Amino acid sequence: MGLFDQVVGGLAANALGGKGNGLADMAMQLVNQYPGGLGGLVQAFQQGGLGEIVNSWVSTGKNLPVSGDQLSSVLGSDFIGKLAGQAGVAPQEVSNGLADFLPGLVDQLTPGGKLPEGGDLLAQGLGMLKKGGLFG
Repeated sequence: MGLFDQVVGGLAANALGGKGNGLADMAMQLVNQYPGGLGGLVQAFQQGGLGEIVNSWVSTGKNLPVSGDQLSSVLGSDFIGKLAGQAGVAPQEVSNGLADFLPGLVDQLTPGGKLPEGGDLLAQGLGMLKKGGLFG
């Protein structure tokens, strides 16, 4: 596992309050494997009619909830199925689980209320690790 994977996994675990390591790994895979990374993921939600929801996650205000069905419709059943296959669980379990904490994860990855550019995501994650913001 690379440094980027560890940082994103740490952010995912932090979003879950240190619980749900399997789901944190899945969220890490989602961010890493989705075409365009975090920016591509946000764009998919915007294009899928859920711009208000995803924009709330990126902004500094309250995170709006998303349902497992909404998540599946934006990401596509093939992508959710791929993650479910890798984890050995049902696709509905993946979509519902990710819907529970994806808002917090995206919020953690965009602390200034905007998407990081280039390598800024890694730098932000490392900064949070140094400050103890991931696990403390």
